[in-house]
Amino acid sequence: MRCPRCGADNDKVVDSRGSKEEPIVRRRRECLACGGRFTTIESIVPDELTVIKRTGNREEFDPAKLRTGLAHACYRRLSQEQIEELVRKITNSLLRDFEKEVSSEEIGRRVMARLREIDQVAYVRFASVYRQFADVDAFIDEIKKLK
Repeated sequence: MRCPRCGADNDKVVDSRGSKEEPIVRRRRECLACGGRFTTIESIVPDELTVIKRTGNREEFDPAKLRTGLAHACYRRLSQEQIEELVRKITNSLLRDFEKEVSSEEIGRRVMARLREIDQVAYVRFASVYRQFADVDAFIDEIKKLK
């Protein structure tokens, strides 16, 4: 691990803590070169999960893409921590329920189900892109379903 202050790769672990909610370990480290302290997070790297797109194309599942989509839909609605928690929960559920492949439609359904519970405005924003509403009437119909 390289020190974020000086770039040295010689450090020692000062403290380690596991998480009850997530399969991660937080490690507090001290750089032996400059004495700076920093935290790292270790997690299990899961087997590759492939996303089957609407077009039939396949690509590796990337939580960063999910995070970006959620950030756009949740702009000024949810905090960054809430978005990160959503990404973690959705990613964990996908890895738990699917072994190798998952459709982009399934990912979208799971995102919309979570957003619907948390913030209805973010839900409608996400749904408008995910469902590719053709006109205003489709958009209004989706909003009516929320009532």
